[in-house]
This record gives sequence, structure tokens and C-alpha cells, in this order.
Amino acid sequence: MHIDHINIKAPAELLQREKRFFCEILGLREGPRPNFGSKGYWLYAGEQPIVHLSERPLAVPEGQRGHLDHVAFRSRGLEELLERLDAAGIEYSTAYLADLRMTQVFLQSPSATGIEVNFIDEPLRTEHRR
Repeated sequence: MHIDHINIKAPAELLQREKRFFCEILGLREGPRPNFGSKGYWLYAGEQPIVHLSERPLAVPEGQRGHLDHVAFRSRGLEELLERLDAAGIEYSTAYLADLRMTQVFLQSPSATGIEVNFIDEPLRTEHRR
């Protein structure tokens, strides 16, 4: 079993910020989406649409997490991600799990969804802003 996709539902303006975040910071790309009769986007990693964004009115107060606490991604290119986060002024924290040889990066998307990005065999090499 693996994660097929996540779906974030948000108002139109916030959905645009989410799309920019996932594409510009995490490196996903917008791709084809079926016509569901509602507005939204599918964001792809390779050939897989792993983040679905759907428009809906605000249901959770700004700055508070809804029922989706966080989403974890496995990726490559730790230093490149940290450079993008630094350049965008996005706050994050890191942890290293020696037993798993895994560096973790923790941050939030614009809708306050927790994001965890895991990198195997990629220890931190340089100091970054956090």
C-alpha cells in the first residue's frame, strides 16, 4: 500500500497559493484533470497526480489545521529544496533519523497543512536559514 494522492479543499485564492507552493517549492507540476464540474488542479510528480486541489468555501479558520494534519513525501534533492525554502522565506525545521539514514524537513503549506519531506542517504551538508 502507498499514498495515491492527497486532496486539499480551499477557497479559490488560497487554492492558487497552494498550487504555487506545491509547484514552485516542492517541484510538482500541473497536469491534466478530469472535468468534475468544479474548479481545481491536479499536481503531478512524474506521471502520477499526487496532490489534488479542489475549490470550496472556507470551512476551517485561517491558520488552523483541519482533519488532515500532515502529508509525507519521499524525495531526492535535499539541498535544492532547502535553497528554494530559504529563497522563498518559508520557515521549516529538520531532523535526522540515523537508524533510517533519513533527513526530514517539516514545513507548512499556505493552508497550514503540515508537510514532511523525507530524504534517504542525504544528510545536511550546509547550514540553511530555518
